[in-house]
Amino acid sequence: MSVAKEEARKLLDKIPETATWDDIMYQFYVRQKVEAGIEAADAGDLIPQEELEERYTRE
Repeated sequence: MSVAKEEARKLLDKIPETATWDDIMYQFYVRQKVEAGIEAADAGDLIPQEELEERYTRE
């Protein structure tokens, strides 16, 4: 079994039985985004805090 499939099964086991399709899709979306962020950070693909603040600071 692939790693992704095994991780998907583990995630599904943690979701309550009353979860809707939207709840399930949200959990998979968040998991994918977190993993992508960790991979980017590990690869050094980061934006310095100062640059981020400059981009998003409103005056």
